[in-house]
Amino acid sequence: MKYNTFMYKTRILLTLGVFMTILPYLGFPYSWKDVIFSVSGLALIYFSYTLYREYKAKDNQKKTFDNFSENSNFEDKEI
Repeated sequence: MKYNTFMYKTRILLTLGVFMTILPYLGFPYSWKDVIFSVSGLALIYFSYTLYREYKAKDNQKKTFDNFSENSNFEDKEI
């Protein structure tokens, strides 16, 4: 399920980027254009931040190595 939300957010980022690229040529009045640019920019910042946060959370996960096996767990400290 995380893959689907990640791809959904990247698709939103792509769509917002394309929209912001063609926005000056769509013929909106300047007052509308300013508001639309501001709202689109804030949405772009929000989605990029959430993607960055998901990427960092995935990067900080505990790494396991399956190429060897130990008899004891190194995280359990026995006295």
